[in-house]
Amino acid sequence: MQYRTLGRSGAVVSAFALGTMTFGAEADEATSHAILDDYAEAGGTFIDTADVYSHGTSEEIVGRWLAGGSGRREAMVVATKGRFPMGDGPNDLGTSRRHLRTALDASLRRLGTDHIDLYQMHAWDPHTPIEETLRFLDDAVSAGKIGYYGFSNFLGWQLTKAVYEVKAHGWAAPVTLQPQYNLLVRGIESEVVPAALDAGMGLLPWGPLAGGWLSGKYQRDVAPTGHTRLGEDPQRGMEAWEPRNARAKTWDIIDAVGSVAQGHGASPAQVALRWLLDRPAVTSVILGARTREQLADNLKAADLALTAEEVAELTRVSEPDLEAYPYGTKAIAQRSRKIEGGR
Repeated sequence: MQYRTLGRSGAVVSAFALGTMTFGAEADEATSHAILDDYAEAGGTFIDTADVYSHGTSEEIVGRWLAGGSGRREAMVVATKGRFPMGDGPNDLGTSRRHLRTALDASLRRLGTDHIDLYQMHAWDPHTPIEETLRFLDDAVSAGKIGYYGFSNFLGWQLTKAVYEVKAHGWAAPVTLQPQYNLLVRGIESEVVPAALDAGMGLLPWGPLAGGWLSGKYQRDVAPTGHTRLGEDPQRGMEAWEPRNARAKTWDIIDAVGSVAQGHGASPAQVALRWLLDRPAVTSVILGARTREQLADNLKAADLALTAEEVAELTRVSEPDLEAYPYGTKAIAQRSRKIEGGR
């Protein structure tokens, strides 16, 4: 296992984090604890959960595991999130001081700990002034309830605004951003990645296998069936089968991943994870596993070494479709020529 600092902080975490969204839903408690055991034995030190995962059950399962072995809490960097509804009241969601106070205390109780190492805002809240959210987080750091904080699913301007506000007020600064990022979803490279790099924040990519698409389990024009995410629900959110299957580039990327994997005697998932782990600003890639076998296969990516040529080909074939002004490479090249020509 490799280890890296948690964004701009001095805390050290494993390069692969264990995501626990499956705990209490797709994995029962016994399976979840076995997955945690395997992850810790492999050198993993970074557990990521959220209050809304199985409506608090994921945090409870993690909390019981942490309490079930000597030194586990001290060895693990524990991250959770708050923002989404945990009740039916008007203040049972969002990033207001009112909601975050109750949400944070509830997460601490479910996790059975007196502090959370990394507390993340699960998404931007358009109804709460960002200054209110940031002041609460600064207070929580000062009170020792959280060690650090970060964001999830923020846009580039939202991240930059938050960084500006904490600098202006002298508050504790965010250290990480958790976005969706993988070979099929690279749109964050236009603004989110540059914003994170500019702020010195680390990325914690979720969905690194694009809901199973990059694991090699699906075939072109063959509707998925069986015990897989899309087999159970082909219209599942951003991973929906029909639109991705109809996009030729999807299969160009999957074919390229498969070709590299075959050359290494590795799984496609390991190749996709290795490529992502080496992207700029990435601190730790979040692995979500239903089974111990899935986790074991994914963790082998830590020992995989891709050649420069393989990385370049994977990067080329998965290049985001951002050709329109102002983001695309063509638009940037046109602007550069105008500048060089004196406009």
